[in-house]
Amino acid sequence: MTTKGKIVLTLLILGVLGFGVWKWLPQLTSQGSNPPTASQTSAPGQTRTESVTATVQAAELVETQSEVPKLAASGAYQPKDNTVEIELSEYAGYAGLIVANGGLAPNENSAFFKKHGFKLAIKLSEEESWSALNSGKMAASATTADVLAIYGRQFQVVVPAQIGFSRGADGVVVRSDIKRINQLKGKILATAQFTEAEFFIRYLAQEAGLGINMLPDLKTAPDADKLNLVFCKDAFAAGDLFLREVKAGRNLLAGCVTWAPKTTEVAEGSGGKAHVLTTSKNLLIVADVLIVNKGFAQQNPKMVAGLVEGLLEGNRQVRDNPTPWLDLIGKAFKWDRTETQAELAKVHLSNLPENLAFFSGAIDAAGSFGGIYQSAVFAYGSAILKDPVDGDRFLDLAHLKAIEQAGTFKDQKMAIAPIRSTDGAPVEGDPLLSKDIRFLFAPNSANLDITNQDNLKNLDSIKRLLQVSPGSIVLLRGHVDNSMVEEFRKRGGEAFVRQMALKSIDFSKQRANEIKRLLIEKHGIDTKRLDAVGRGWEEPLGTDNDQNRRVEAQWFTLE
Repeated sequence: MTTKGKIVLTLLILGVLGFGVWKWLPQLTSQGSNPPTASQTSAPGQTRTESVTATVQAAELVETQSEVPKLAASGAYQPKDNTVEIELSEYAGYAGLIVANGGLAPNENSAFFKKHGFKLAIKLSEEESWSALNSGKMAASATTADVLAIYGRQFQVVVPAQIGFSRGADGVVVRSDIKRINQLKGKILATAQFTEAEFFIRYLAQEAGLGINMLPDLKTAPDADKLNLVFCKDAFAAGDLFLREVKAGRNLLAGCVTWAPKTTEVAEGSGGKAHVLTTSKNLLIVADVLIVNKGFAQQNPKMVAGLVEGLLEGNRQVRDNPTPWLDLIGKAFKWDRTETQAELAKVHLSNLPENLAFFSGAIDAAGSFGGIYQSAVFAYGSAILKDPVDGDRFLDLAHLKAIEQAGTFKDQKMAIAPIRSTDGAPVEGDPLLSKDIRFLFAPNSANLDITNQDNLKNLDSIKRLLQVSPGSIVLLRGHVDNSMVEEFRKRGGEAFVRQMALKSIDFSKQRANEIKRLLIEKHGIDTKRLDAVGRGWEEPLGTDNDQNRRVEAQWFTLE
């Protein structure tokens, strides 16, 4: 994986530059997008079914669901022997809860018993348990904000706190010849359905302008114009499937979306045939939250308050000094100290001010609950989420606000920051993805039409990208078309061409600076995260003058 990656968006800005009448531009062809390769189709004389059967066993995939699974009927969890039962997965993001509890087993030395009078029993499982939580067979669990959008109103849970952000635990691993998300057009990836792994790739595909096609199996031909997904029982299994395929030299699968440490295992085990394209290290759209059975929460508010405060206290202890807790965390997950340190580096455990900002939407350096929730609604679309509900229905922030008023963590500060592999500014290289956004300018003007709703939405989209990727930088590069160069040469020779070239550079920079100004003044973007240059007509995309009238916005994100 490269030490730095960048996401590039091309913003095509429309209007008149004095060199011709502007008009709406056609969509640019996605860079690097390819139809299925010959290796993805059957060989001559062989049916596709026969070739696939020889490649992938049907048992390695699960049935693709066209609708969100139905959960068991809701019921209130009832504690037994003053013990609250919760279920978590093998993930370092839950280290704070384990430290606060002194391990997995219920005990009287835990922060939950000493301060709040109840014991906590933590069960680790990779099985989907939403029906069990919904029906009251357990008190609480943890999930990501996007999962709440998927299950909607049938999911009778409340969210009293954020646990943290994934900082590299989720990743896209692809064949080594694939360098950007756009090149997955027409290709097939394996992942786990209705999980944060699926949301991660859906989000990236959406930003790249790629539609999603869900294949029922690998016998079905992929859609040549979309990113195609098949599903395994979990993301670890998706990684195993792709690794077996790539080691065997088969190209039916282009990659997988999985979780650490499987991401590294697949890339290293491929013998150079695969690499990690991107992870969630600096793209903070995978946010873990505590979810509590709604009936239990209503009947036992003091226990929920204790869960929230214990979580924040455990997060504080691990954040302040993880070393004393490495053995305890490692024992719970069956990791050694080195592995525990490596996994903790892939999460950001949230403190109180980060919790409050996450839910209020005031966190400028990372994704917000509302932003991630709505992104999931858009990413899955109406075909799957037929009746989405507002994310606020899940929130119960009374306990966080009470802790804030009590001043328990009054000295804590927000500390979300980019993880830098190397120092210095981003460098040129392969972009993670490219995207076209169109703005409308008044004719012969560098003033953006802010009454146009599409312009406002596009400014919002740039702000959201900067929010979910701390440390990312947008470079705005203004361009004009070169259609009048020969006319200028006829009118005044090379001297006149040079004179008009300088004017074109100035005008193109004015438009780039207009986007920059609006992002700073109307959206509060730090000026250090924006830059603007004018390139005039020096960098045409080709002979299409419409495409050459543009402002190109390059999104650099550390990777």
